[in-house]
Amino acid sequence: MAQYFEIHPENPQLRLIHRAVDIIRKGGVIAYPTDSSYAIACQIDDKQALDRVRRIRQLDEKHNLTLVCNDLAQVSNFTKMGNDAFRLIRALTPGPFTFILGATHEVPRRLQHPRKKTIGIRIPDHPVTQLLVQELGEPLLSSTLILPGDSEALTDPYEIRNRLEHELDLVIDAGIIASEQTTMIECSGSGCEIVRQGKGLAPMLD
Repeated sequence: MAQYFEIHPENPQLRLIHRAVDIIRKGGVIAYPTDSSYAIACQIDDKQALDRVRRIRQLDEKHNLTLVCNDLAQVSNFTKMGNDAFRLIRALTPGPFTFILGATHEVPRRLQHPRKKTIGIRIPDHPVTQLLVQELGEPLLSSTLILPGDSEALTDPYEIRNRLEHELDLVIDAGIIASEQTTMIECSGSGCEIVRQGKGLAPMLD
């Protein structure tokens, strides 16, 4: 049975954030808010928790997973980020963007795209997310909370609890969040390009 924390979306209660971090460190899978939708997350090096995330979402190994980071310093530890990518991510974050970058050896192989050896990176503009990752001290392994058969992410934390209370360890309620896709930008040796236009605007790439 999932625990249920009501956390203020602008002034998160630190004691509840600490309890959420403790659940994550003990192998928990949580539902939490971002600046574009609700998502599910776990620790990056917990294989059993990752398997639960894949099972809930029914994802295969080719699906791009995402690391939610606190800042550019964290991003640089887990990705091969060139100068162009660095400047772009610095200009656009925090915000509703997912950047696809080459993964470093710090990223477990099971999290990388099996052929491209890439990983998604996010720095969301949401106080709850930011404080959660800051207190955890490492990125969150994350996936948008779109359930099998649905076309959009769940928006209401009460519905998340009703549908997933036996699958999750914690639901963080920060209010209803309208589901919008992030803008996905792929950064490679040849530069950065938008591969999916979503909520975030990047006029420098038009």
